[in-house]
Amino acid sequence: MTARATAPMLSTTQQMIHLKKLPSRCTCHSMSRNNHVSMKIRSGIMGFDPNVFWSALFSADYLTGAWVALSLAICSMAGATVLGFLIALARQSKNRLAQAFGMLYVWFFRAIPTLLIFLVVWNAAPQLWPAFRESWFNPFLACFIGMTIVEAAYMAEILRSAMQAVEEGQPLAARALGITPARTLFRVVMPQAIRTAIPPTSNEFIAVLKYTSLASVISLKELMTIAGIFVSRTFRYAEFYSAAAVYYLVIVSLLMAAQWMFERRFQWTSTKKSFLPRRVYA
Repeated sequence: MTARATAPMLSTTQQMIHLKKLPSRCTCHSMSRNNHVSMKIRSGIMGFDPNVFWSALFSADYLTGAWVALSLAICSMAGATVLGFLIALARQSKNRLAQAFGMLYVWFFRAIPTLLIFLVVWNAAPQLWPAFRESWFNPFLACFIGMTIVEAAYMAEILRSAMQAVEEGQPLAARALGITPARTLFRVVMPQAIRTAIPPTSNEFIAVLKYTSLASVISLKELMTIAGIFVSRTFRYAEFYSAAAVYYLVIVSLLMAAQWMFERRFQWTSTKKSFLPRRVYA
């Protein structure tokens, strides 16, 4: 049996006491105290403590971090959907200036990493505009702005492709019946486009939820930031990161269930009801 298998299991308190007893520099290997402990953790001396895992899983800090991550994802997707819809309309407009703006927006923000946008909004915006130095500008708002403007580029392409998937004869027929362009868009085109856009939008929502972990770079206390704080205090990587993974699995599973319900709902609507207003048939 190897030394790794026979090593004693230490509690969290014992590990912290052991950490304090270590010299600041290991003379034999010339490594720092933290590196020495990290090497012992990787060698398996600490092991996996289920009590630490369960206490982290049901702690108020993790619940708060999960709620912050989910709230950020919901707010960002709502903003990105509205902004992406306007950009999709601009890309389909007959106005060349609007088309150029939509193409430039999609090209630029699809090319820039989300992490870089977070850092620019949080660090560069207060430098350029004094209004962003006030107390109301917090990490959550910075992440919301950054995530919204980035995801709007992707949502614009999703909605544009969904609108183009609608048969061209339907809006032409609606206009021939005297329906205004705005009512044609919202009563004929969009109800069918939404059904097409649900699967890619759901995928994008899940991606946004995972992108919230990038907010830890600007100290937003979402799920990964909370896990990182506990890990830095106890050096228990497996327990605290596993607890964070459980939260992501649960939230993504709920989102996938919601996607399935929306797909069923819009499929039922398409078979039971017409998208055209009733007075058209009267």
